[in-house]
Amino acid sequence: MTEINYNNAKFFASYGKFEQIPPSERVEIAFSGRSNVGKSSLINKIFNRKSLARVSAVPGKTATINFYELESIYIVDLPGYGYAKVAKSDKERWNKLIGGYLGADRELALVFQLIDFRHPPTADDISMINFLIDGEFPFAVVLTKADKLSKNQRAQRREALLTELPCAEDITIIEFSAETGEGADEIRQIIEDISESE
Repeated sequence: MTEINYNNAKFFASYGKFEQIPPSERVEIAFSGRSNVGKSSLINKIFNRKSLARVSAVPGKTATINFYELESIYIVDLPGYGYAKVAKSDKERWNKLIGGYLGADRELALVFQLIDFRHPPTADDISMINFLIDGEFPFAVVLTKADKLSKNQRAQRREALLTELPCAEDITIIEFSAETGEGADEIRQIIEDISESE
């Protein structure tokens, strides 16, 4: 069993339009979630890097699909969705970009769907999960910002998610914190299992 060296991960390319994305040439693992859910922070944590993925204080800043090379696979950072203060034309372009990517015949092994643990999933989160279920995409839900909740709050949110998320009992759910690193090893393990099965 060869261990992945996450420190070798590097930025590969970024695409603002679906038409620019070259055909799939290796296995891809995508990260999806609404704006400001903590995707860049999660990717940096997984790769043990401070700023491989650019963390923005302005929600809705990642308007491109970013590809990172990790040994024999690509990690794909999808643009954050659901940020209200974005021009309609930008929203449409993002929808085409995300929809185009997910609708294309790519070697997509898994989608990590990020949801802010502190709040109920948004309508956009639920739409995304339904899209993944209907399209039969393999996916796991990552609950971000876990360190911001007390033990009791976590228990309450866990309980609520069973009714808030479609098919919750069948979904792999990982609690994650970019601050403490909780959940990072579990995510890395899934990435390694996928990489090995290729």
